Amino acid sequence: MSELPLRAQLAAVLGKGAASLSRATGRGDGSVIGGKIALKVEPDLLAQLSRGRRLALVSATNGKTTTTRLIASALRELGPVATNEHGANMPTGHITALANSPDAREAVLEVDEKYLPQVLEATKAAVVVLMNLSRDQMDRASEINLLAKKWREALGRSQAHVVANADDPLVAWAGMGAHYATWVSAGQRWKEDSWCCPECGGHLKRDPDPHWECPECGMRRPEATWSVDNDADSVVDPAEQRWPLRLNLPGDANRANAAIAMATAAAYGIQPAQSLPRLQEIRSVAGRYTSVVTDGVEVRLLLAKNPAGWLESFAVLDPPRVPVILSVNAQIPDGKDTSWLWDVDYTVLRGRRVFVMGERRTDLALRLETDDVPFELADRVSDVVAKVKAESPDATKIDVIANYTAFQQIRADYGRVQ
Repeated sequence: MSELPLRAQLAAVLGKGAASLSRATGRGDGSVIGGKIALKVEPDLLAQLSRGRRLALVSATNGKTTTTRLIASALRELGPVATNEHGANMPTGHITALANSPDAREAVLEVDEKYLPQVLEATKAAVVVLMNLSRDQMDRASEINLLAKKWREALGRSQAHVVANADDPLVAWAGMGAHYATWVSAGQRWKEDSWCCPECGGHLKRDPDPHWECPECGMRRPEATWSVDNDADSVVDPAEQRWPLRLNLPGDANRANAAIAMATAAAYGIQPAQSLPRLQEIRSVAGRYTSVVTDGVEVRLLLAKNPAGWLESFAVLDPPRVPVILSVNAQIPDGKDTSWLWDVDYTVLRGRRVFVMGERRTDLALRLETDDVPFELADRVSDVVAKVKAESPDATKIDVIANYTAFQQIRADYGRVQ
């Protein structure tokens, strides 16, 4: 901090003070308001706080927060790491994260997809991690092919080392704009946003999975040096050595996140034997995957914000005998448009007891009715727990899937569980 110009030092101090006040008054963790105050004093603060550090920027539609946490954990092999672990992923949050760790040479920042080019230019990051792109908050973030184009152009102007998912055509096309890339075969369950070639618009040939190529212009999937084997719960490194994952985070999506984190750590010289044990220690991320016990019932919290995220959440649900609560809001952080609900296949929930909550529960109820999925309306998780327990005294589990603000509301009811 002492190496910063006086104006930047003042901005950082004022930002930290505002963040502390926000936390003390229970208004939030202070990440955003602290950065806003600091930027008012010194508009160039993000660039100044980034100097002398080795930054990794992590961006995607889904999995940013988890992968940022995994990478930051792995990089602690090298010493202190500055990171926005609470998910404040715009420049205001980045400023708070860097200001809070002035002596950390390493930094890992989750970055909103829309802001990646701007943050990359300001920070001159050494590494950029790209995982997936799919429809999400179209009323705010614009069309995903345009995002991919902006990513590609920004990477072409940068000297950053890109670590990217070769199995997602939009991500791969963006990553091909970089001067140097490490490719990871991390998988892509949701393919509905990537049937067309991002280079020429032709129809992609996607057989056998995960291979893809464009018969018209010849663009094809890059050769991956890292890969996930979901069947064997392992990651294969460039030397073809297999590393059993045994994560405490569920599902194929988190195996993909771990593979990308291991490949990123390797770009810093940290080998899997060092990084993997750190990844295995993580059990939840900002409340995601956390289980809380209330009235003898284990309530597991899953975050899903868009069609791809809901598909991954359905894949990790407990057996059908376990009820599931679905909760949807449409506040500004969620996106006002709930038409994306019609892109999700809810038929997988047939035969399971389903409860519907949230400000836009009628939108979700109509969608479930169309897919012939019976449901019950509810106001609070505690009401569902009481009802299930009264009807089935031996019930022990309930899964909850919620979009962003609905998830945060439920999490707050349980004391913002980590």
